[in-house]
Amino acid sequence: MSVMDNSQWNSEPGTPALAVDNLQVEFSAQGGRVQAVRGVSFSVKPGETLGVVGESGCGKSVTMMSVMGLIPMPPGRIVGGSARLNGKELLHLPVKQLNKIRGVDISMVFQDPMSALNPTMRIGEQIAETLMIHKGMGQRDALKRAVQLLDRTRIPEASKRARQYPFEFSGGMLQRAVIAMSLACSPSVLVADEPTTALDVTIQNQVLELMREIQREEGMAIVLITHDLGVVARMADQVAVMYAGQIVEQGSVDDIYYRSAHPYTLGLKSAMPTASMHVDEKLMAIPGSPPDLFSPPVGCGYCNRCDYAMTICEQRQPDLIALDSNPNHRLIDKHASRCWLQHPQAEVDVDALYQKRAPTC
Repeated sequence: MSVMDNSQWNSEPGTPALAVDNLQVEFSAQGGRVQAVRGVSFSVKPGETLGVVGESGCGKSVTMMSVMGLIPMPPGRIVGGSARLNGKELLHLPVKQLNKIRGVDISMVFQDPMSALNPTMRIGEQIAETLMIHKGMGQRDALKRAVQLLDRTRIPEASKRARQYPFEFSGGMLQRAVIAMSLACSPSVLVADEPTTALDVTIQNQVLELMREIQREEGMAIVLITHDLGVVARMADQVAVMYAGQIVEQGSVDDIYYRSAHPYTLGLKSAMPTASMHVDEKLMAIPGSPPDLFSPPVGCGYCNRCDYAMTICEQRQPDLIALDSNPNHRLIDKHASRCWLQHPQAEVDVDALYQKRAPTC
């Protein structure tokens, strides 16, 4: 078996590890088409963590699974856009070529580790299989490397554990095993899809710290998909807030937490408990439901749930508006919001408008 040459996927200096531009994904269903992802753009640099946050069904996972070619087609279909891994286009690659990239240059840690593991194979064999296929290693060397990877992810008695089956592992150990598998080929981008949702707080902290430690050692980029703002605050450098298949706010983690611009972001923060809350104080839930993406609204998707909606919000879709001196600047490393309240011509005192609802972080 020959070792695959991945030199074409090595990035040039200054190139984002992953750059997605105007990604559009839809699904055919009885009664029409669901526009699941509607023009999503972001980039993440080597060594950087991008947190993608939003409520269930907003398009977070579909976005990243589409980039990796993991959505079933049909019924799924990539309507438009671009996704470049280390400067090389990913979308519409043949399956054989994608199979040589997935798990090597870009890997994914799934929310349910059992979905990524074969219950009939030993853990060590599953990790070794990745190395044998993508790196051309012999079975003995691959199994030895698998034990090293399990040990690196702090699984005790790694040699013994490598000979065990998934059902013999606890939830936290299973997630560590999946992380070990995803790191086997030293990817430049790691996609972590709700990696700590099913774990208790103590194990969650251990897994997050493990990911940060490995990122520092490897210099890889991480795209962290989650609905937990606390995890985002701890892990992310940049944040993209998604709603109804779109990014409605993006910027640094400090921008999103301390200078929130979009009413939806403010609503998410208001629904999150804080250390300063009084014992009798209630969380502020966001009223209503997300729009039906069979027929998305012509205006702002958040309009019907927004306390600050204006007439134009119902009539026209706002663009991402940069909150600096250049209203046309839309890079991920700048703070931007998809809201008419931030339009340069809007005669609204946004700070005063938000003050009554803004939580203490």
